[in-house]
Amino acid sequence: MEQHLVILAIGKNQPNLLKEVGNTILNSGCNIKDSRVTLMGSEFSISLFVSGSWNTIAKLESMLPILKQKLALSILTQRTQPNADHKFIHYVAKITAALYQPHIFHELAIFFFDQNILIEEIDTHCYQGSGGVTLFSVSIIIHLPTHLSIATLRNQFLDLCDNLNLDDAFLEPIQGR
Repeated sequence: MEQHLVILAIGKNQPNLLKEVGNTILNSGCNIKDSRVTLMGSEFSISLFVSGSWNTIAKLESMLPILKQKLALSILTQRTQPNADHKFIHYVAKITAALYQPHIFHELAIFFFDQNILIEEIDTHCYQGSGGVTLFSVSIIIHLPTHLSIATLRNQFLDLCDNLNLDDAFLEPIQGR
């Protein structure tokens, strides 16, 4: 029976980091089913959803302390199950703000929470625009229940974005998911 493991690792950015992590997973006999790799400041963040037999997952778990020490990583693991709820549609909400406002992230998360919508992923970026203005972009992957009125949700979402004075916002289905 297939087993699943979530691995979260953080460490200093180093040229061999992804190679070493990948080799460890490959050598254990496990497979990477989903991953997120991000450079944040000088730290590298890796989120992995790994699958394998009970034996290969156990082998990987025993190999991670060696990898942790070798690369000076912080590693957290958790056994899990795949998401079995397929009664939803994947959508993406994308927002751009010409002026960074610290409360935008919170307001968007509360909006979807209040609608009982599961957030799969949030990706935010602050960056300098012309004239030294700090810009902010957000991409949120959400799971919309199939019974939900998309038109109503889209209108409420756009109203929220207007009230927050966000420049560009849209909500659309993700193709191929």
